[in-house]
Amino acid sequence: MPPNTTASTGQQPGKSGRRKGRKARLIVLVLVLALIGGVAYGSYWSISTVRASFPQTKGTLTLKGLSGPVEVKRDNYGIPQIYASSDADLFMAQGYVQAQDRFYEMDVRRHMASGRLSEMFGKSQVDNDEFLRTLGWDRVAKQEYDTKLSATTKKYLQAYAEGVNSYLQGKDGEDISLEYAALGFTNEYKPQTWTPVDSISWLKAMAWDLRGNMQDEIDRALLTSRLGPKQIADLYPQYPYSRNKAIVQEGQYSELAGAFQQGGTSGSSGTSGTNGTGGTSTGTASGASGTGGTASGTSGTSGTASGASGTAGLDNQLGGLTRVLDDLPPAVGVNGDGIGSNSWVVGGTHTISGKPLLANDPHLSPSLPSVWYQMGLHCRSVSSTCQYDVSGYTFAGMPGVIIGHNQDIAWGMTNSGADVTDLYLEKITGDGYLYDGKVKPFETREETIKVAGGESKKIVVRETNNGPLLSDRDEELVKVGRKAIVDTAAPDRGDGYGVALRWTALQPGTTMDAVFAMDKAKNWTDFRKAASQFEVPSQNLIYADNENHIGYTLPGKIPLREESDNGSIPAPGWDPKYRWTGYIPQDALPYEYDPERGYIVTANQAVIDPDKYPYTLTADWGYGARSQRITDLIQSKIKDGGKISTDDMRQMQLDNSSEIARLLVPTLLKIDPENKDVREAQKLLEGWDYTQDADSAAAAYFNAVWRNVLKLAFGNKLPKELRPKGQCLWVEPVNTTGPADEAEKVRECGQRDPDRAQPDGGDRWFEVVRKLMDQPDSEWWSTPKVGTRPAAHNRDQLFKRAMIDARWELTAKLGKDIDSWSWGRLHRLFLKNQTLGTAGPEFIQYALNRGPWELGGGEATVNATGWNAAGGYGVVWVPSMRMVVNLGDLDKSKWINLTGASGHAYSAHYVDQTDKWADGELLPWAFSDQAVEKSTSDKLVLKP
Repeated sequence: MPPNTTASTGQQPGKSGRRKGRKARLIVLVLVLALIGGVAYGSYWSISTVRASFPQTKGTLTLKGLSGPVEVKRDNYGIPQIYASSDADLFMAQGYVQAQDRFYEMDVRRHMASGRLSEMFGKSQVDNDEFLRTLGWDRVAKQEYDTKLSATTKKYLQAYAEGVNSYLQGKDGEDISLEYAALGFTNEYKPQTWTPVDSISWLKAMAWDLRGNMQDEIDRALLTSRLGPKQIADLYPQYPYSRNKAIVQEGQYSELAGAFQQGGTSGSSGTSGTNGTGGTSTGTASGASGTGGTASGTSGTSGTASGASGTAGLDNQLGGLTRVLDDLPPAVGVNGDGIGSNSWVVGGTHTISGKPLLANDPHLSPSLPSVWYQMGLHCRSVSSTCQYDVSGYTFAGMPGVIIGHNQDIAWGMTNSGADVTDLYLEKITGDGYLYDGKVKPFETREETIKVAGGESKKIVVRETNNGPLLSDRDEELVKVGRKAIVDTAAPDRGDGYGVALRWTALQPGTTMDAVFAMDKAKNWTDFRKAASQFEVPSQNLIYADNENHIGYTLPGKIPLREESDNGSIPAPGWDPKYRWTGYIPQDALPYEYDPERGYIVTANQAVIDPDKYPYTLTADWGYGARSQRITDLIQSKIKDGGKISTDDMRQMQLDNSSEIARLLVPTLLKIDPENKDVREAQKLLEGWDYTQDADSAAAAYFNAVWRNVLKLAFGNKLPKELRPKGQCLWVEPVNTTGPADEAEKVRECGQRDPDRAQPDGGDRWFEVVRKLMDQPDSEWWSTPKVGTRPAAHNRDQLFKRAMIDARWELTAKLGKDIDSWSWGRLHRLFLKNQTLGTAGPEFIQYALNRGPWELGGGEATVNATGWNAAGGYGVVWVPSMRMVVNLGDLDKSKWINLTGASGHAYSAHYVDQTDKWADGELLPWAFSDQAVEKSTSDKLVLKP
């Protein structure tokens, strides 16, 4: 049926052949409403009540404040294209339309960003609010609005807010969305008016989820309780520059880079710091010993070297911080872990049209509705009073377009991974902290947290010169253990050290200015100038224009550090040597324009080879598995003069090839598993092409083997703070100097959320295993006997054990008959409403959530439907949207969203794009006036 006549059930797409039988959505709605009517204080929600919150999409509405009429044209998927005659009218209408479709989502986001979730959801969110108030995103957003943003940007933000508030005027919560009606059963929350600062605050939430290597800093410190420096270095190998190419290969940066450094740091310090760029063993190992202080005996995989017990206090502190992060709701990603994206651009010399093609698919955690909102913003006539003709993806709650194209250029984004956060250990003394031999007073402020259905709570936020003291926000963070090891120059421990966060997003910036400037840029010069204002989060930006140019630029506020600190581990806050000395000048950041090879690929790999660049950008790149695969696919198409089409770009986005399978399967096939049932499973790998399609039994078995290889070789040897909750092991105490007797072992259970535990199986682990494949007798390959499962003392024995464990794991999950196995049965996507869909009553969850879908793809593949090998096979992040822009004919561009335009659970457009997204399809993306008019199914006129 056409998508505007029925809503999707959200079940597995027909392509897989496993979609559950559909029920008519109306029947489901009636059942759910009847159930609600039976339990909710005797009230009854009629169908008309639910539909009352659906937006008006036809006819005429009056919108006070407009200077002229505005048209809102929606296609069969409810995607709006707005036409106005002034900038202010355009953004006011954008606010109105987004509020029509997504206000509840907008409201939740602003409450999260400002640390006010308790106002909506009660006492369960107090801890989250305390943490968010400590970060103070809304305070920084207000400073940005007051002191940093241009007058024009403020005007646009004000117009947007007026549009939102025009929609809210005269409406009660139940008139806005089903969720408000549900909240009305437990509290008296009423939506409040929208402000310009609410829009800016969302940029901080976005930056938090894309913040870089903060979790890696924590993990490296936690690892010191069981592993020595050499072992930690094994787990953070050097980036493979010779195999997986960096983004910038023919690019440039300012020749005067060194002269621009701030704070008196010489240019040479950046060069020496680049040892950390690839995560080399030297930088990691020395850092680990400096902070964690593990002593001798570092070669054994049990990690029980003498001195390791001294890290227990630091473990408790950082482990507590991790648990706070686990509980914090993700804004656009998986709380900073595993987040990736693909984008690439191919110049006209290699395309069928003779003009560039640009693809982008950001990988974020799945949400319902999708984090993205598709729309077009069109001035009827582009002029000085109405400057925009742009279409693409934005966030509900923010004016403008974040990723997309205008009439002249197109652009995409991936997370650069630049290190813009540092954790600092702080010596707390009375009402102050130690810095450079002196006690400095904290900067303090009092915050009041209002709680729905309960009493308000007051907290005091303390800040050092390195940032807010995160250790105040969790009981386990208040004190460091008595023997936390630091270097010999460290101050007396006393009651312990605190943990402070320095982060570029906690300083006012100009990113909102950059959004509007990019939306109207006409060429490379305009785009680079606009990008220079995109301070936080640091992103890889790719570019193409209709004059046949392509480019890449890295913007962002990226700190400079002293030679003694590469930003990879928590630093001693009392030592001035570890202070940031300034920021890399924008002119000194790498870029590339019209490279001779004719294409540019960004997929979170290293930005530039450190031998070619004098600054350290990070010690924690993605390891380039996806980027190199995309490069290989492009090269295979353009070989011998071949040309690339829009559909070729789409097919590349769907590539399911597994690099780690290509590496391991030949060795797995040489192993004699002896047991006939295991041998039967092994035969699935014979002739397999390493493609992880949803219906592939071979992909299911291989990924189970891979998961068990990681668990046996690494996962069981990690400290409890990194292992998944529910995984309990008998381990040697950390205060022993040699192997413990069985009677001396202690039972430790994992503490991390399964979706964020280690080893997660991403491309860092690809690289770890790749290096160890040539060391078949490495102690990493050792694992003890458990029950009837044999012990392993080398690589092939461990692989055999993993094959056995995988066979019986899948037997338990999928059945003994391997003919019934498929990767999609393990690898499923559930879409959940991010508030009541995860924590509300069961009947509300049923009403709001959708799924499952059985998916192909996998971890570190181009079609990156990510899963965490430590936690299970379920999908934890996805290509949150996909687009391909055709600069030869913009109306031949294609796009798709994860869900749909609407945030209303029973709207026809709630998940009407999801089946097509799961099947790898793209929708037509109309841009010209003629194409938009032809695709229009609903038209609404907003009049002054």
